[in-house]
Amino acid sequence: MRTLLALALPALLAAFCLPAQAQLRLPQLPGLSRLPGLADRVLPQSLPDLLSSTVQLVDQRVANARELLARHRDLVEADPAGEPIRRQELVLLSPTDAALAAAAGLGLTPLREEAWPELALREVVLRVPADLATAQALVRLRAAQPDLQADFNHLYSRSGAIAAAAAPGAPPPQHGPLRVGLVDGGVDRHHAALRHAAGANFGCGGRALPSEHGTAVASLLVGQDRGFAGAAVKAELFAADVYCDRPDGGSAEEVVRALAWMARERVGVVNISLVGPPNRLLEQGVAALVKRGHLLVAAVGNDGPAAPPLYPASYAGVVGVTGVNPNRRVLPEAAQGPQVMWAAPGADLAVARSGGGYGVARGTSFAAPLVAGLLAAELREPDAAAAAAAVERLAVSAIDLGAPGRDPVYGRGLVAEDLRVVPEQLQARQAR
Repeated sequence: MRTLLALALPALLAAFCLPAQAQLRLPQLPGLSRLPGLADRVLPQSLPDLLSSTVQLVDQRVANARELLARHRDLVEADPAGEPIRRQELVLLSPTDAALAAAAGLGLTPLREEAWPELALREVVLRVPADLATAQALVRLRAAQPDLQADFNHLYSRSGAIAAAAAPGAPPPQHGPLRVGLVDGGVDRHHAALRHAAGANFGCGGRALPSEHGTAVASLLVGQDRGFAGAAVKAELFAADVYCDRPDGGSAEEVVRALAWMARERVGVVNISLVGPPNRLLEQGVAALVKRGHLLVAAVGNDGPAAPPLYPASYAGVVGVTGVNPNRRVLPEAAQGPQVMWAAPGADLAVARSGGGYGVARGTSFAAPLVAGLLAAELREPDAAAAAAAVERLAVSAIDLGAPGRDPVYGRGLVAEDLRVVPEQLQARQAR
């Protein structure tokens, strides 16, 4: 990953032109706890310092990946770029009989097969034999079948830590219930802020496996409690757990499986606060959902302003969201580039914690659900034209920050600023 930083000099120079950020001191309040993750940082004031800071931010995700690889070598390995993948697995997209025969000739055996007619996709997952490196198997398979769509089964990580003017004209009529989708870890639906939320769960064989990240993001989508409210408190929550408490959870395959479920349930807006490398299976799954008229809202990631783009936020048609602090300054760890469509509050946010109580969150993960909640109120069912119109209506309320017009730092501007619940407000409201 570090070698790619040299290719991102334009983003570095753009970030260097930003004013210095004041360091945030997140309060430790009774009943509120800071969830572990990235420490608050001061934006460097020199180009060498900025480069060093960006390397550190990328290295943080690399370090997390290395820890995962070290602890679970039986389940996880690295691709040639260092990105974590499921060990000894390759994913084929709608392979022909000839492609499967070529795979068999290389000693690759079918592990599982699944079709997602909602996405016009079929996958075959192959097991790579122990005496053949996964990367080498992919090279040989592509050489044998040049037209074959094949890739690793990449793993995707959470993108953050838990530490409006009226639109012109009448909006188009909305049909069906207000609902919003979440692709993340498990959600604690017994939490006071979430127990009211209707909807459905998907994944993990029907088991409820609440997670800190999934619960926090869900609370920003639909949470409602004394002194606390998410962006779409009346929406039904359709939550897909793609991790299931597994060290090799969050694979491209699991994310696409969750997207197919969202398509079956006709959930118009889906939040994905996960980041990782480009992947052919994920790319096609995302493209299929976008084509059907869904809005996918994704965090742009926290690898720093000069880091390579992360996915799925960087795929065409996805609504990429960055985060800002209470002073409307972009988070120094936030990614930058053409994938940024909106900015939303992403620091000093009160969020629900799995098991009860509230924490303080920071990261682009927690900006994305605020945007998703606003869009969910505008798009109750998949429709390409209505989705485009919903995005344009949201633009009316945006506060233009940075360079005039759309820019790679703040996108089309800041939205959802009034939805921020800060820890001090929550404490005061709950004390009444």
